[in-house]
Amino acid sequence: MPRPGSHSYDTERARRRKDLEGKGLSEQELGERVNKGLQSDPAKRPQKTGGDRAAGPKSERPTRGREGE
Repeated sequence: MPRPGSHSYDTERARRRKDLEGKGLSEQELGERVNKGLQSDPAKRPQKTGGDRAAGPKSERPTRGREGE
């Protein structure tokens, strides 16, 4: 998934911008439309990771499972 500012994001943005150039839009409107389209596309958004590091330090994590056993 390309993130904003990455090379693959920039190439996709340029490709989409070139496709829309013939529509008679202003530069600002053209840029806003392309950015909005890329950022709203769920395939282009970064995915959250569910790894152990995302939960924080082990000493500060809530306990899992049944308590009191």
